[in-house]
Amino acid sequence: MSTLLELKDVRAYYGAVECLHGVDLTVGDGEVVVVLGANGAGKTTLLRSICQLVRTEGSITLRGEEIGGRGTYDVVRGGVSMVPQGRGTLVDLSVDDNLRAGGFIRRDKEVGADVRYWYEVFPRLARRRSTSAGSLSGGEQQMLAIARALMSRPSLLLLDEPSLGLAPIVVRQLFDVLARVCAEREVAMVVVEQNAALALGMAQRGYVLEAGTVAVTGPAERLRDDESVRRAYLGY
Repeated sequence: MSTLLELKDVRAYYGAVECLHGVDLTVGDGEVVVVLGANGAGKTTLLRSICQLVRTEGSITLRGEEIGGRGTYDVVRGGVSMVPQGRGTLVDLSVDDNLRAGGFIRRDKEVGADVRYWYEVFPRLARRRSTSAGSLSGGEQQMLAIARALMSRPSLLLLDEPSLGLAPIVVRQLFDVLARVCAEREVAMVVVEQNAALALGMAQRGYVLEAGTVAVTGPAERLRDDESVRRAYLGY
């Protein structure tokens, strides 16, 4: 498996405050990596660092090309897409317009075909295609946020707490779709998630952050089954 994303000694700052302290992380082509940790551990900051939404030091490369210090727009054009915590849908636009907005960087003629694809993946969105995004349920908004992020056909998808505030049955459906997308479209994913057991069940590898540093890393199966890791970091 070739390396898609690599972070080396990455430090991230909000103003003068350093929030990540020398983080190393790699993601292979088509790989699912989960990032776990308590609130305030630096998980969201890690995703923002990849997208260059915060000031960073150290090396962040995508397919071997340095993206640290670039604008977020350039990172997106390079093949990175993010579903932020809180979903971030364009609430005044329709479902259909939200999806088409997700493909704004594309110049090919397949945008319409991809909209139809996502309506097949999420039939509930198809039934509400003319409805404003702000009137959707929480689960439907998360479906829309994921589909919109994938409309740009990224090679790397970043997800920040995709299960937050959703019913367990909806969460399971979403994770099933994410696993399907990863397989069908060869999209690598970095998933920040509080539901450690569910996320580790989908991922190949995991990282546990503690106070802005990597405390534990390894194969997802080992992290899931290691009792000392579960008790100390994962809360189950």
